[in-house]
Amino acid sequence: MSEKQEKKIHNIVYGSAWRNCYWFARMLLNTDQYAAPGKNEKFLNLLLSELEPLMTVSDLSEDERYKICHDTLIGNLQKFSAGESKSAIQRKIFFEDIEAEIKNLEDIAVFLFTIKYIVLPTNSALKKIPSDDQKFCREYATKILTSLGREHVGKVIALWDTLGVRGCLNVEREGVITEFTKLRAALESLKSFPRTSIEDNAILTAFVQEFERRAGQKRKNRAGGSLEDVVTFLFGFYKFKSHSTPEHFQSDIEVDKWFKCPSVMCSISVMMANDT
Repeated sequence: MSEKQEKKIHNIVYGSAWRNCYWFARMLLNTDQYAAPGKNEKFLNLLLSELEPLMTVSDLSEDERYKICHDTLIGNLQKFSAGESKSAIQRKIFFEDIEAEIKNLEDIAVFLFTIKYIVLPTNSALKKIPSDDQKFCREYATKILTSLGREHVGKVIALWDTLGVRGCLNVEREGVITEFTKLRAALESLKSFPRTSIEDNAILTAFVQEFERRAGQKRKNRAGGSLEDVVTFLFGFYKFKSHSTPEHFQSDIEVDKWFKCPSVMCSISVMMANDT
């Protein structure tokens, strides 16, 4: 890459109006600082429905459209941040920080574009990603045991995490590719605000970066409990019925499953082997 091209990228990251596709998305979904207004889809759709028609009124000058759109946006943000609760105070900070970034009609266009083609699509795609990977684990493990038999139980245990992760990641991939394709098509049809190819790259990577950040949080929440899950699946698959803890049992030992044997109650504790 030439020094000239590197400078263009630097100027876009720090100076282009379209750099804010990334920052607006982060602001809209920042829970700690702004109470994540981007998760309130009713409010986002209200902004789009009121502002998008005003952006294209040909009988108004650009300055007139900016004044009307700016006042409409600020009015809605003020209503949205009304109140004295903690979240309302956070929304007021969001309103103030957004207002500081809105200086012309192009800034409003960037804000609306971010809502329509980055935040709302990301919200939609993430809803389709499972909160846990049990569906995929059980589905593939059943196929392994049905086809290969119980002597391959070890394969199920060894592959349990891989099967679940792969299934969830495939859903992620389908979601990100679908919404990325829509975003590229939207950029190709957006002629009212000319951009360079590098600015388009900044927009596309803003979507990918934000999607990956949020998908990563969901992956983190899916982690853990896999050993107990695979054992529970195997007991269920082979019709071993577990029972509740006997009333007389009192111990500090952690018991995962109880089974009723011919003359006694049997317990099983699942533990990970220590390689050291």
